[in-house]
Amino acid sequence: MEDCIFCKIINKEIPSQMIYEDEEIIAFKDIQPIAPIHILVIPKKHIKSLVELEKEDEILIGKIYTVINKIAKEQGILEKGYRVMVNCGKDGGQTVPHVHFHLLGGKQFGEKIV
Repeated sequence: MEDCIFCKIINKEIPSQMIYEDEEIIAFKDIQPIAPIHILVIPKKHIKSLVELEKEDEILIGKIYTVINKIAKEQGILEKGYRVMVNCGKDGGQTVPHVHFHLLGGKQFGEKIV
């Protein structure tokens, strides 16, 4: 997508603090963190939201969770715990139309989700 900010980050048109990259996935620090560790993990394939996932995306989404565990280990939060959050659609809080996973850690989270 030509006007997607995440696609521009993937294409290196916009700088980011890259944490991880392979042929299908990238991860970078969120510019507006809500936790000491706040990393966005996204597929390079443009998928607008979870609603648009197709059968062929199952392996990719599974791989994203494997990458999240790898990053959590590298960031030192694997054992203590972390939160993975995915917003879907306007009412779900999704502000960028490219499916993305928020990896949050470095603090204890309560039951309340803000």
